[in-house]
Amino acid sequence: MVFNSYTFIVFFAIVLILHNLPISWKAKKINLLLASYIFYAAWNPPFILLLWLSTVVDYFVGKALYAQTNKHKKRLLLVVSLIGNLGMLCFFKYGGFLLENFVHLVNALGIHYQPAKPNIILPAGISFYTFTTLCYTIDMYKKESAPVRSLLDFSLFVTFFPHLVAGPIVRPPQLVPQFETPRKASRRQLMEGLFLLSTGLFMKVVLADGMLSASADAVFNSKDVLPGLDAWAGSLAFAGQIFFDFAGYSTCAIGVALCLGFILPQNFRFPYAATSFSDFWRRWHITLSSWLRDYLYIPLGGNRRGRFRTYINLMITMLLGGLWHGANWTFVAWGGLHGLYLWIEKFLQDRKEKASVMPTVAAALPAYGTAPSAKTIVLPISIFNTRWKGLPYALFIFLLVNITWVFFRSGTFAQAGSILGSMFGFSHGGQPLLKTLAMVKVGVVVLLLLITQWLLRNTKLTDVAYRLPWWVTGLIWSSMVILLILSQESSGSFIYFQF
Repeated sequence: MVFNSYTFIVFFAIVLILHNLPISWKAKKINLLLASYIFYAAWNPPFILLLWLSTVVDYFVGKALYAQTNKHKKRLLLVVSLIGNLGMLCFFKYGGFLLENFVHLVNALGIHYQPAKPNIILPAGISFYTFTTLCYTIDMYKKESAPVRSLLDFSLFVTFFPHLVAGPIVRPPQLVPQFETPRKASRRQLMEGLFLLSTGLFMKVVLADGMLSASADAVFNSKDVLPGLDAWAGSLAFAGQIFFDFAGYSTCAIGVALCLGFILPQNFRFPYAATSFSDFWRRWHITLSSWLRDYLYIPLGGNRRGRFRTYINLMITMLLGGLWHGANWTFVAWGGLHGLYLWIEKFLQDRKEKASVMPTVAAALPAYGTAPSAKTIVLPISIFNTRWKGLPYALFIFLLVNITWVFFRSGTFAQAGSILGSMFGFSHGGQPLLKTLAMVKVGVVVLLLLITQWLLRNTKLTDVAYRLPWWVTGLIWSSMVILLILSQESSGSFIYFQF
């Protein structure tokens, strides 16, 4: 079941009614758990078994980990959880990828081996709920939080339908305590939740699918050499599409949860307004970034073991973060490029810090006075003292991030190379693919996206809605709903469902 469907609207209305009935809190939690299973079973009912397996195993292993004092037994229990979660993830998501690369390797060694192609169906959202349960068992191993007392609460934590399929990746302390006491949305929460749900659907249906997806698909599905303008339009269209699609899902998820009285963590904070690559990853897919930091980068040693190890740990984290997104080497290249960007940024920061502790040349020289002809030059560039200060950095970061999206969207390196070659003038002779109207549409949407993100970079969407006059907010909200209804021919899945 997808948020952008009339089926979900009916489903959610029923859930809201049941959640507000005068029944016990335990009965309401059971209703939410059953609703979550129905929501997930709409894709493929048998995969509910995987959810049950992951839930039951990690619940009991987590309790045993927290109580266990023997180090060897404790490590064994952690290994059981890791094998269960990562083994399931590797089989369903990376089984075909690993087999394909093994076949290429043995064939390169001169051994002819051609097995039957595996027919493995990828369960929706498996990367998200395995990371959710993994962080629980790792926290139990480290005793960083208390174990969940109720199997019902733990099951609801894992399968809570707003975040189940595509995040945000929620940790136990962020959600489990909310299940311990009765929750019902206040009037303000209900209005905010419905506003966020409408905004998220508008981002997905109208902007991602209606305005940008056709241009992105046309460029990235093309087998021909493209003119540079078409290649840039396609890459920019995908940069906008993936933001509106994924941030739209997260906004819907947060809004749906808020309508029920629950708070989910923020997952996006205007990432295309980032003024550095580290800033980008503090704004893009925040819950995954923090997960990789806390459960991969820091355990590898983080920045505690010297500068060289810091660089290695950073690259390993970004490469695995890229692989998490999909079973293809192009995703690894996408993560590697971001790792390289972070390397360069850290190198420059280290050089700057080193230079700041050294005396400057001017301070070291004796002060003999100022030359008679010297003048103080004051440039009238007051714009850099306004809210636009730093915008050139943000545009530069967006340009480089846009290059990485080419690898993310391309199915092969050859396709990525062809598009990048067209973008930077290395390919010639291509026939125009996109119509002028499509290019104008992409340009206007992406330009407005960048301006809006920059203006709102230090605020929240709901805060902006409250600051505006009520009739302006109402006009914007009603316009989004009308455009949603008019654009409802789009009911495709969100991009991140495949991850």
